[in-house]
Amino acid sequence: MQSTLNQSPRLLASVQRVSSSSLSSGRSVPLLSLKYSSSSTSSYSTSSVARPTLAASRLSVAPRSPVVTTTTLFQQVSSTSNTTTATAAALRLPLLRRAFSTQVPSQDQKYATSPATTATPVANDTIESLLSKSLHDKGSEAAKKEKKTEPGPLDGIRVLDLTRVLAGPYCTQLLGDLGAEVIKVENPKGGDDTRAWGPPFAANPDGSETESAYFLSVNRNKKSITVNIRSEAGKQLIRDLVKKCDILVENYVPGKLAGMGLGYEDLSALNPGLIYASITGYGQTGPYASRPGYDVMIEAEAGLMYITGEEQGPPVKVGVAVTDLTTGLYAHGGILAALLARHRTGRGQHVDCSLLESQVATLANIGSSYLIAGKEAKRMGTAHPSIVPYQVLKTRDSHIMIGAGNDGQFRTLCKVLQLDSLSDNPLYKTNRDRVQNRDELIRILTNRLQTEKNTFWLKALEGKGVPFAPIHNIGQTFSHPQVLARGMVHEVEHVKAGKIKLIGMPVKYSDTKPTIRAAPPLLGEHTEQVLSSVLGYEDDKIRDLKVSHSI
Repeated sequence: MQSTLNQSPRLLASVQRVSSSSLSSGRSVPLLSLKYSSSSTSSYSTSSVARPTLAASRLSVAPRSPVVTTTTLFQQVSSTSNTTTATAAALRLPLLRRAFSTQVPSQDQKYATSPATTATPVANDTIESLLSKSLHDKGSEAAKKEKKTEPGPLDGIRVLDLTRVLAGPYCTQLLGDLGAEVIKVENPKGGDDTRAWGPPFAANPDGSETESAYFLSVNRNKKSITVNIRSEAGKQLIRDLVKKCDILVENYVPGKLAGMGLGYEDLSALNPGLIYASITGYGQTGPYASRPGYDVMIEAEAGLMYITGEEQGPPVKVGVAVTDLTTGLYAHGGILAALLARHRTGRGQHVDCSLLESQVATLANIGSSYLIAGKEAKRMGTAHPSIVPYQVLKTRDSHIMIGAGNDGQFRTLCKVLQLDSLSDNPLYKTNRDRVQNRDELIRILTNRLQTEKNTFWLKALEGKGVPFAPIHNIGQTFSHPQVLARGMVHEVEHVKAGKIKLIGMPVKYSDTKPTIRAAPPLLGEHTEQVLSSVLGYEDDKIRDLKVSHSI
């Protein structure tokens, strides 16, 4: 299916303005003409959303049709059996509304196409009502069945992925999960660094090893191509791909790609609709811009390590590369917002995201306490600076996490622990009191919890309305009944390793569902396919690129 979509012509929408005099005279006039074009370098095309799907649509508005009004157009949208086509048309509604903002008749004076020279008013035939009908009148069984197989929300979007390691690949994997086609560009000599970051590695049926578990964690739903971007032919290949893509994501040190002629200014000139996202350590400007960025270094430099660890212990890093992952999430959100902005403006833009700024932003209430009150934070282990109790407490044989976010929850906790009088004690009656008398209260609670085993307290607290949780290891996490029920473990077929398990997608959609469509790729697995189907390169040209070590 993908090759068919890649070969489809692009659908270009051109809105022709309508004069007020034309509408006031009641004459039918051309409002929107939809043309098919094989051009791939127009300043703005419907490549921005659902490009392949739109290109394959069957809206019957011919380039030279004599008269097309908004009513005619949306009646055709209503009659189409392709839900995605109708949805894509919906995404153009702001464009239509802007074009006709001063010329569309009032709510009760809409016009329909008529053979006569004057248009006939049709009640409730607004753009919005017609569009609503086309999108929501799904009474037929065929429409219902089609809805069940609706592609992901980013279906038709193509991403050029020039990232490696974690923050960038995590971002592009999120886009791939949402339905985007992601083309991962790798160095022919070894590819993404994390392919070798092990053990552990995925085992092949013959006992040999394939890819590292690290690489497999953030590279599904991608196609891998190998390109030597230092060679002139490799640079040209990237430029050719940019013309066919909606998004480019890179994590080079600022100025590195620009020095190769592959910076934002260079590539946006080739594709003005391109969303160019840069993920760096410190951002594109400022005195530290040229420094490389690493998760643990930013954890230390941006305050996170200082506040992590036991009160009397040394600073420690978080158990997972949370700064990298947070930056990937911020970049992913920034890219989606830029796509929405492109529908309004018709232009792409540069999205500048850094590890440092992402980590500073996620200091959240700790950062706010300093900015508002000048209060310096400190390490508190699992405890909370503003809520007591809210931390891990020791039981007879293990540990349990307990939180009482308000006075009512604290009273309930005291009842469960058979310490009823504690909640009436003026030292602990309110959260402010409990924060001020933290040490003594935690001592009392711990002494009581240590009289019983963990399982006793887990059962006693169940259903009482007090936040609590056991401390699970990773194995217990992935066997958690709720984790399994929510589909957070997926099994996919890897081309060499066979069946492997991957972490599922945390956001669920009622309609355009994200999917894991492909296991993480082998190095260069899709090079020839992409060059042939996306770029239309002939076999001879691909052979020459191989000989010159450009791919």
